[in-house]
Amino acid sequence: MANSSLIDTALATPAPRRTAWFGWAISVASLFAFSVAPPIAKVSYAYGLDPTTTLVVRFAISALLLGLTILFTVPSGLRLPRRGLIFALLAGLINGIGNLTYFWALTRMSTSVSTMLFSLSPLATLGMLALRGERYTYRQIIRLALGLGGAYLLIGPSGGADVIGILLIGIAVLGSAALMSLMQWYLLDYDARVVTFYIIVAMGGVSAVFWAFQGVQWPPPIWQSWAVILSLALICTYFARLALLVGVQHIGSSQLSLLSPVETALTVIWSVIFLSEQLTLIQWLGSALILISALLAAHRLNRANVPATAHPE
Repeated sequence: MANSSLIDTALATPAPRRTAWFGWAISVASLFAFSVAPPIAKVSYAYGLDPTTTLVVRFAISALLLGLTILFTVPSGLRLPRRGLIFALLAGLINGIGNLTYFWALTRMSTSVSTMLFSLSPLATLGMLALRGERYTYRQIIRLALGLGGAYLLIGPSGGADVIGILLIGIAVLGSAALMSLMQWYLLDYDARVVTFYIIVAMGGVSAVFWAFQGVQWPPPIWQSWAVILSLALICTYFARLALLVGVQHIGSSQLSLLSPVETALTVIWSVIFLSEQLTLIQWLGSALILISALLAAHRLNRANVPATAHPE
């Protein structure tokens, strides 16, 4: 952890105006790291890994590294008030279930389609915030119509949609929305690094419980399997999360959240290039409607100071 002081400085010190470029650069780096997670996970299945085993190992590695980073960089360490700890663990429990369903959905659906459907989570977040008094307007109806219309064009016209896969993505979307709502309602006053650590720990715990019910399968002893898991843990979780926090410190969550549709688009691009996935013209149109809807919803969430989406870890 030789570079811990550099990470601490970046996380704890607001950047002056002249270093805003660094905020954008590290935010884009975080976006790229998050965007490659679903395609890499898809590749892992070809090496004999199942989603649960992959999540258990990567969360264990990520939690260990993030915990050590916090201990070396945050004066208060991993301490969190009881109320914050309870809600952080609850948020992790909910998001952990959503992550399991999302990555199991990848075994039944293409990465492109599943990623596009998951990008509807900002709409679900707006719906949950409405339960606590967030104003619901005709613009919300337009966003919802665009999102649902896009989803229909993406999965409906061909008639070959995997119903179970869609239901799994639906659970993941609700889990993401619940996480963002809990963070908005109960976790904004706590150190984001420490909250993120406990959320990841809880997500790993959920995966471990399901893993035990599956019979505790272990990754095949081949280097490709471990290379994939380490990539997911180090790049798509540990680095991506730290870079995200640094980006928020430098440019603010409002600017960064507006990049979420770009992340979705990048994931689809990687899937087309590296996984040879194909979308029909109608599906591309549906994807465009979903991205427009997600961008409009993210803009509205920014005004309420709510992150646009929880990334599929």
